[in-house]
Amino acid sequence: MDAFLDRLISLALEEDLGAAGDITTEALVPVDAQGTAELIAKERLVLAGLDTFARVFARVDPDVRIELLARDGQEVQPKALVARVRGRMRALLTAERTALNIVQRTSGMATMAQQVMGAVRGTKLRILDTRKTAPGMRSLSKQAVKAGGAFNHRFGLFDGVLIKDNHIAAVGGSVREALRRARTNAPQLVKIEIEVTNLEQLAEALEEGADVVMLDNMDDEQIRRAVELTAGRIPLEVSGGITLERLPRLAKLGVDFVSMGALTHSARAMDLSLEIVQAQ
Repeated sequence: MDAFLDRLISLALEEDLGAAGDITTEALVPVDAQGTAELIAKERLVLAGLDTFARVFARVDPDVRIELLARDGQEVQPKALVARVRGRMRALLTAERTALNIVQRTSGMATMAQQVMGAVRGTKLRILDTRKTAPGMRSLSKQAVKAGGAFNHRFGLFDGVLIKDNHIAAVGGSVREALRRARTNAPQLVKIEIEVTNLEQLAEALEEGADVVMLDNMDDEQIRRAVELTAGRIPLEVSGGITLERLPRLAKLGVDFVSMGALTHSARAMDLSLEIVQAQ
């Protein structure tokens, strides 16, 4: 995990610095100038990604000192002081945008996760993320979702069998055949989930012994009937067409999980700013 984050940070800094480096800062700021900067929340938000925020500065200059004054998963209000960074002024200015890009986006995911979980508070329904993450941001995105109180689906293609519509199409369009092949060839201790789009496919999945069924793009009436047909035998997950307003209805229908790609692909970057408060 740490090695992966280090590669991500290196790539992000390389993208920003190019071959010439931070030519603005180098033109203006003496090498030995010192400074202090503060990370300030400009709106109500749930924090995530603070450790990675700190790692960016450490990568630019190992002598930079970072004081985290809040933690991932903490809700803060406008004007809250989140972190303080001290060290060479050049390092503070060079690392600023990369560090902010990360913490703003991850805090947006955590804030959205808190919001959707609040919509189903007191019910058994769990809100899951998906693999719809920005390339290279998978681990940070999933940590952010957890920081906001929601839950992680599989991390990648390697840690869960999820048979989607294109998999079914690739084996001739048969739910039964897809499940049979998965049961025969997949690792034996891994649960097998399959996506269905209608009640006929759901019936086949139940008969063929799926461990979990995803109800894809079904309306509320179809989901109600699916819950009745399943009768608690296996967990049901709902995906597609999920909105904040719809979540309480889905909780009442009795499904177990709702997966929301929006948690990681559509969460708004939150407004945090890094402000120089001392220069010497």
